[in-house]
Amino acid sequence: MKINWNNKYTTIAIYSFLVAISVILFYLAISQVSIFTDKLNSIFVILQPFIIGFSIAYIINFLLEFYENKVFETKYVKKIRLKSKRGLAIILSYITAFFIISMVVKFLLPQVIDSIVGLVNDIPTYINNTTNFVNNVINDLNIEDQYSKTLIDNFNNLINYIIRFITNLIPALGGFVARIASSIWNVILGIIVSVYLLIDKEKLCAVSKKITYGLLPENYANSIIELVHRSNYTFGRFLIGKIIDSLIIGVLTFIILAIFKMPYTILVSVIVGITNIIPFFGPFIGAIPSFIIILFVSPVQACWFLLIILFIQQLDGNVIGPKILGDTIGISAFWILFSILVAGKVLGIIGMIIGVPLFAIFYSVVKGFIEGKLKKKGLKTETKDYMKN
Repeated sequence: MKINWNNKYTTIAIYSFLVAISVILFYLAISQVSIFTDKLNSIFVILQPFIIGFSIAYIINFLLEFYENKVFETKYVKKIRLKSKRGLAIILSYITAFFIISMVVKFLLPQVIDSIVGLVNDIPTYINNTTNFVNNVINDLNIEDQYSKTLIDNFNNLINYIIRFITNLIPALGGFVARIASSIWNVILGIIVSVYLLIDKEKLCAVSKKITYGLLPENYANSIIELVHRSNYTFGRFLIGKIIDSLIIGVLTFIILAIFKMPYTILVSVIVGITNIIPFFGPFIGAIPSFIIILFVSPVQACWFLLIILFIQQLDGNVIGPKILGDTIGISAFWILFSILVAGKVLGIIGMIIGVPLFAIFYSVVKGFIEGKLKKKGLKTETKDYMKN
């Protein structure tokens, strides 16, 4: 018996089958999420040297391009015939990176460690002095017994919370250092992988393009390659710009705190500089523990510290940041907040750092897609045209 296939119903049947398979796979993934995450973690462990190597290569590549496109292109260097321009540039790039890291470790790290050790040793004294100060203030104000008891109980709860936080922080820092020490071999392998990636970066990019054009239609391949270039530009500028901006803020904080003779100047400056890498929430994340540290020593200086941080962050948000980053992100404050919260929930601290550029890339893709659809319909593409007057 001959079957008369109907193209319309055949297409519907195929799509229905694919939807059913997708639903089943999604259900299996949700119901077996622990097994899936365990498998994913094992894959990440295996690929860790390559992930570290790619990350190192991506950062070192900025130094490599500086040497190749800036230093080696000067008229004085051009006179020297270099047999291996790439090899020499890679060596200089890694020497520069190791020099910066060694300077931080040699001069900054010991002072930070001394500050932390001194802070831990002096905490009992600071807590005792602060408790006496609060009790004296409550007594001087002649507050009723029931209210004063409530205030003292809440203050003691706060002190106990701070003590528990610091007590848990020290083992956490020790565990973090232990994890870094245990992954030293992966870091060494990652450095080796990064060298090979930088040596053959043009060839690897060419192979990636070849595969993309081979597997996809030309228009889709062009869109993907353009997206990769746009992503690299956005992510690279944001990452390097944020690092430079945070370095400037850290140094500026150190100078101002040193002028005002604040306690634990080095430690507080490092905290403020590092947390400033996190957009939006970074200043608050850095200011809160720094305020508590200074508060133990002097409540008056702690209040001055808040005013200083407010001034520095306003200077950074209105002058320094825009000068360095420009309009790299191109998204509103609402979407910046949204991307930080979502990426931070999924990826933790790393997500809070890279969430903004990742969302900016996603936002630009969606924006381009929507505007393309509007153009085909002969409609306006500017958002302001859709706002009511």
